[in-house]
Amino acid sequence: MSSTTTPHGGDFDTPTLDMESAELLQTISEHGGYAYVRMASLAATGDVRAAEAALEMAWEQLHSGPWQSVLPVWRDAYSMACLHVARHHNGNGEFKEALRVLDMGIIMGGTLLRKDLDSAIEKVSERAKSSRRVSEGSFQEGSVNNSEQRSLVHPQFHVSQVLQLLPIKSLSSKIVEKRSGLSLDKFLKDHYLAGSPVIISDCMVHWPAKTKWNNIDYLLRVAGDRTVPVEVGKNYLCTDWKQELITFSELLQRIKSNGGSPGGPTYLAQHPLFDQINELRKDIFIPDYCFAGGGELRSLNAWFGPAGTVTPLHHDPHHNILAQVVGKKYVRLYSASLSEELYPYSETMRTNSSQVDLDDIDERKFPKVQDLEFVDCILEEGDMLYIPPKWWHYVRSLTTSFSVSFWWSEGECSDAP
Repeated sequence: MSSTTTPHGGDFDTPTLDMESAELLQTISEHGGYAYVRMASLAATGDVRAAEAALEMAWEQLHSGPWQSVLPVWRDAYSMACLHVARHHNGNGEFKEALRVLDMGIIMGGTLLRKDLDSAIEKVSERAKSSRRVSEGSFQEGSVNNSEQRSLVHPQFHVSQVLQLLPIKSLSSKIVEKRSGLSLDKFLKDHYLAGSPVIISDCMVHWPAKTKWNNIDYLLRVAGDRTVPVEVGKNYLCTDWKQELITFSELLQRIKSNGGSPGGPTYLAQHPLFDQINELRKDIFIPDYCFAGGGELRSLNAWFGPAGTVTPLHHDPHHNILAQVVGKKYVRLYSASLSEELYPYSETMRTNSSQVDLDDIDERKFPKVQDLEFVDCILEEGDMLYIPPKWWHYVRSLTTSFSVSFWWSEGECSDAP
């Protein structure tokens, strides 16, 4: 049973909360959150039950309608309550629970208290690491007996084992051009301005992630207790698709059991993991190509899951480099000029996705799709694939896979001849 007040040992500082609390509570009152304000005020004095009540009230507001209609003040209110509840768990030495609540504040909360959340996570993580010893080779409750088993992807894998799983006509037509040591000038002229995909090899040799991310023990050590959002099911266009919040260690367990989940494979997809877990951010570098054309980096996302995860045919608005850090992926691309022939959905939220399921094409509904020209490739470890804006692409993981996508905007020289 948890105590009513928070112990002071092992506390963490919340300078932004201390400075902004009064104004934030006033704004919440102006939007009718009187009960929340009463509970949050008690929570600030160390009342744990009041903190948990405030957290529940803010959670209900976040789920009161479509996400885009939620008032930003309630996202900040949720972050505030997360800090109060996490302080209690941290003081009690309940570090995993403290990290879970703080991660929820980052994932679901607003921006006002983000620095406090990040700082608190750093402090709690340090206390957690110093309070436990994970024997080398351990994998949560189980154990791993040799270095090969501790790897996410075994080197014996060969693509021929999965060719029959790929969409029809795969790897039988035009393969994406692959270039080593591609200069920025050549990239700008031949691919960025020309709108032409390319695989760039040998650009990740200096990334710590190249060796670290294939090591289960490393991933457990830096991210095991952290909470992340995942997708469960074939893909986001399917009716049985859903989202869950689980720890990274549970994600690893599902991946090692062949993606095991009753609802289908579990996939951490298009998540800003590196904003959340700084240790992983230090393992990668933004490719110089992302600054070609004078644009700005828009997003940096992680894609991590077992063999068989599929991102269905869709297009994105920005320039994109997909960096394959661990494992292999199959990627098929169709030119942006073929949009109408790929039958995009008419619903507003899905207009960038095709109705065509490349894994099971309905030839009666989409008779001409089989004849459309495409390029495809197997993306190997260490490869970076440049995908121009609006190019349609389908992606399938052939092995356990850890990828990073870099989106950046158009720059001034994009209008150059």
